Amino acid sequence: MRPSLFAASLGVLALSLSAPASAEMSTEEAIGLVEQRSELTESLADQLWQWAEVGYQETKSSQLLQDTLAEEGFEIEAGVADIPTAFVAEYGSGEPVIAILAEFDALPGINQTDAPTREQVPGKAAGQACGHNLFGAGSTTAAIAIRHWLEETGAQGTIRLYGTPAEEGGSGKVYMTRAGLFDDVDIAMHWHPDDENSAAANTSLANRSAKFRFYGQSAHAAGAPERGRSALDGVEAFDMMANMMHEHMPQDARMHYVITSGGNAPNVVPDFAEVFYYVRHPDADGVDKIWTRLEDAARGAAMGTGTKVEWEIIHGNNPLLVNETLARMMDEKLRDTGGITYTSEEKAYAEKIAATFDDPELKIGSEEEIQPFEISLGYGSTDVGDVSWAVPTVGLRTATWVPGTSAHSWQAVAASGMSIGEKGAKLAAKTLTLAAIELYQNEDLIEQAWEEFEEKRGPDYEYKSLLGDREPPLDYRK
Repeated sequence: MRPSLFAASLGVLALSLSAPASAEMSTEEAIGLVEQRSELTESLADQLWQWAEVGYQETKSSQLLQDTLAEEGFEIEAGVADIPTAFVAEYGSGEPVIAILAEFDALPGINQTDAPTREQVPGKAAGQACGHNLFGAGSTTAAIAIRHWLEETGAQGTIRLYGTPAEEGGSGKVYMTRAGLFDDVDIAMHWHPDDENSAAANTSLANRSAKFRFYGQSAHAAGAPERGRSALDGVEAFDMMANMMHEHMPQDARMHYVITSGGNAPNVVPDFAEVFYYVRHPDADGVDKIWTRLEDAARGAAMGTGTKVEWEIIHGNNPLLVNETLARMMDEKLRDTGGITYTSEEKAYAEKIAATFDDPELKIGSEEEIQPFEISLGYGSTDVGDVSWAVPTVGLRTATWVPGTSAHSWQAVAASGMSIGEKGAKLAAKTLTLAAIELYQNEDLIEQAWEEFEEKRGPDYEYKSLLGDREPPLDYRK
């Protein structure tokens, strides 16, 4: 447990004795605080979906959430961690300090209307293919509901909403963690859109990414090929060696890439080419070991093709540190809240979406269920991982998408822009609200969470960012 929490000093004791006694509020009444703000959730989710701003460019999206929270009496600190679109909104006073994370960035290169069939939006360069519009709206609604619970019950404590940009490859939360913004937080909570309802304790993979840039010598590809040194040759040689590495990597590791620049005309030897790599592994040391080999491959490719290479680390995330104490509590609250029920129109919509899947694991109807609690390894990565090594952290997932939907798909964009997605965001807001109330009222639970947290980190733990000391890459999506 954070040493200052409920300290037994006379000053804190006197403060607690003078605080007003907390009034009782039933689970139904607490959930009602979210239901009363149903239109707000929908409005926020829809506007963030329409804007679909990419990482570190979420100017309007961030401001909308800040303005909404400011109107509810939250104090706003904008531009934190040297990130213009990052912010912290706070209401209340004293301990415990409960944090809720809110994302809002979209994914470039994919867009879709809210129709259940493939229907792109002409000229739109990004879409909410991971449902972060719902993440931002649901978390904001939960923070506002908790703010009213604190006021109405007279309970002591602080609620914070962390506006965390650029989760998709920008590692916004890592810079916020590195800046110490979670140092005085007692518990952090988050959630994520999905095709199922679950508070299972899933870990994630640590990861690091970089753009490898090769520089050569341009020449006429037919008239003077001997004068050219192809930067694209460097990239292709590098990719070939990296692909050979796949055979000799740990089973749970992952490595993937995309060529972001390869030249403009076949008859011009390209003097610049770029490839963007991700490396993932269950722990940070594993990422480091594979990364060293990847850098050696880049050097070898440059040497063999007569080119030069340099690289820029873009993002890096530590794996999620699971807190089973908190996860079991969140699972209980999710079950108290229940699943999602489709209207006849939503079911018809879902059936059209499901028709585009090839034998999905989850079927329509599972959105009404809560998946079994388990502890397992997930193969994605998230910058929530770094937060989880700074403070005990817990999350959940709700069925914002039609069962069987994969993240980063047009089907996810579609459902994130209509009522099915909004229902999932409201379910998340209700569950987060109930979890926060439990934490404010249960000192022992926070203590147990911190005991598990400290045991898992170990006595000699020191935080290490996989980003190193680089500054936020504010232009990485430009």
